[in-house]
Amino acid sequence: MNKTEHIKKALIEALEKSLGVVTTACKNVGVGRTTYYDWYNNDDVFRKNVDELQSVALDMAESQLHKQIIDGNTSATIFYLKTKGKKRGYVERQEITGVDGMPNNFQIEIIDKTEDTD
Repeated sequence: MNKTEHIKKALIEALEKSLGVVTTACKNVGVGRTTYYDWYNNDDVFRKNVDELQSVALDMAESQLHKQIIDGNTSATIFYLKTKGKKRGYVERQEITGVDGMPNNFQIEIIDKTEDTD
């Protein structure tokens, strides 16, 4: 294994310890963020390892959320329902109405700033 491969391995381990925080992992290993992103974008094996770590970190966060729900944390329960319970109607929507709940008539205009203005 060459020096670069050793550094990549150390970076993967540092990413695991930092729960995927790139800046922290890079600082701990002494690798620049630009180098990290070059490896991520150009090395399929490195990218796969990083992506797997992100899934592990997400799984850990979800398990902590479930733990909070079990412990009776109302905010955690509401958050979970708003994100995972959308298909069951747990969504927060805003309704725009006029005076006394009457419908408003309004139009939305999208302005494309990329068009040439002569």
